[in-house]
Amino acid sequence: MKLTKSTLALAVTLALLGACSPAEKASTASTEAATPAATAMVQNENEKISAFFEKAFMDQVELSPTSLTYLGIKKDYDKWEPMTDEQAAKTLELTKQQLEQLKSFNVEALDEQSKLSYQLFKQQAEQQIADDKWRLYNYPVNQMYGTHSMVASLLINQHQIADESDAKAYIARLNGVQTLFQQLMTQLDKRAELGIIPPKFVFPHVIGASQNLIKGAPFTEGADSTLLEDFRGKVNKLTIDDAAKQMLIKEAEVALVSSVKPAYEQLISYLTTLETKAGTEDGVWRFKDGAEFYNNALARTTTTTMTADQIHDLGLSEVARIHQEMQAIMQKVGFKGDLQAFFSFMRDDAQFYYPDTAEGKAAYLTEATRVIDEMKGKLDSLFLVKPKADMIVKAVEPFREQSAGKAFYEQPSMDGKRPGVYYANLFRMKGMPKYELEALAFHEGIPGHHMQIAIAQELENVPKFRKFGGYTAYVEGWGLYTEMLPKEIGMYQDPYSDFGRLAMELWRACRLVVDTGIHAKKWTREEAITYLATNTPNAKSEVDNAIERYIVMPSQATAYKIGMIKIVELREKAKTALGDKFDIRAFHDVVLKNGAVPLDVLETLVDQYIASNKAA
Repeated sequence: MKLTKSTLALAVTLALLGACSPAEKASTASTEAATPAATAMVQNENEKISAFFEKAFMDQVELSPTSLTYLGIKKDYDKWEPMTDEQAAKTLELTKQQLEQLKSFNVEALDEQSKLSYQLFKQQAEQQIADDKWRLYNYPVNQMYGTHSMVASLLINQHQIADESDAKAYIARLNGVQTLFQQLMTQLDKRAELGIIPPKFVFPHVIGASQNLIKGAPFTEGADSTLLEDFRGKVNKLTIDDAAKQMLIKEAEVALVSSVKPAYEQLISYLTTLETKAGTEDGVWRFKDGAEFYNNALARTTTTTMTADQIHDLGLSEVARIHQEMQAIMQKVGFKGDLQAFFSFMRDDAQFYYPDTAEGKAAYLTEATRVIDEMKGKLDSLFLVKPKADMIVKAVEPFREQSAGKAFYEQPSMDGKRPGVYYANLFRMKGMPKYELEALAFHEGIPGHHMQIAIAQELENVPKFRKFGGYTAYVEGWGLYTEMLPKEIGMYQDPYSDFGRLAMELWRACRLVVDTGIHAKKWTREEAITYLATNTPNAKSEVDNAIERYIVMPSQATAYKIGMIKIVELREKAKTALGDKFDIRAFHDVVLKNGAVPLDVLETLVDQYIASNKAA
């Protein structure tokens, strides 16, 4: 999809005609009473800034071919985003230019929704510029989302093939992997010079995943490799003659052998050498200015001013509270023993797990789909607006399941034609107990991430940078909140399933403790593993993977509980203030119909909703 002048005009028109959110009703009323000249000025300034936001978003996205593909836009469909200093400088310079352009608008002449967009765009741009000093403070290859796995993930899950040109673009991307990986290794060198090297445990994961991608035909004997199987399957569905299909498949095989294979072999060799320089100290405190970096990361992730110590103490308090609620369930089911014994029972008893077989995995996916479908039928009691885009449940692909997270959500394409996906990692069925199935499906699917993200993408009264942006505390706070929400309408009838809900909330509370423990209090990987294993019922393999995740994604894990606590706090504030006037559907509308926002902005929106309802 390419934006033309007509579609840009349409986007601006939709933004202006979109229904007002509760946050802007007061402003709308005053505008209606204003003079025609004042109204015209507001409309004109809104039109101008809407056009600016549209162009600014597309200018940023068009610097990134992979972002275009994620959005379902087939521009630069044959390219990878360059991993170069020049590309980073170009992106930063564009942000600076856009910030200066933004300052030319008359803020007072904007309506409330445009003022909010102005505020958010300005804040994001300023933070992006300020955070450029930390540009190298990350791990471009890691077990969660590294470049080595992004290549296959994007091609398989995002690169659709509807005609021969799409197939040719796929082949061009295969041929571009070698250049991309050369750039990747250059960036890893730059980080190594600063002492920013992934911890030693990361390397076997990354090397193993890379090796998996060059197994099978045409690299070795046997069945098709992951990428060839994907390409062949997509091409064979095209309505072209067989000779053309075979020619395309042959071209892909050549690209796999001549570009993809040497690229991965060179990367594996490079990583094997880099691994000898890696250490076992895991927290970012070990970096130069590591404490400052981590404090900044916490501020960005939580959108609060909470310190590492405050977050750590909050985690300890929440762990103690949830343990008490679990003991009540333990007594309800008649278990004899202490909480640790109950944890062992839940962890080890076979009744709580599907078999680690193809049939067991299929059964898990079927049940997760059923739970989501059941929840779909209950949405009208909780929401005024539902997403148009569909959502499906899939298992994480074999090439990345060994190191990927437990579960995650992938958003729909911008046009809604590619559905949202809830990925369940079924590599170890012992890590996916039946009693957590409901809560996990609610979080990743409906009413969790799919509701929040798909609705945001479909909003007609906000610019694209807000539709497709994200604040982790808001996004993950909503996901965790929606694990609790179904209980209030009668879900979790099985007490073990309710225990699973608490187990997942407990997991997020523990994250506050271990993330700050690792990165601020200098905990070792082993200390963090021991804390998480002792305080939760989760399988040891899951605990190990989780701690390794928190190590390579500093601060990210703190978002869930802090975001949830704020949403629950704001809901209680609205219920107390409005009494009988409180409508949970309207409250959820306020939370969802402005897209992702910082938590302090969310509080302002809820306060405006309360005030407007009181006045009414």
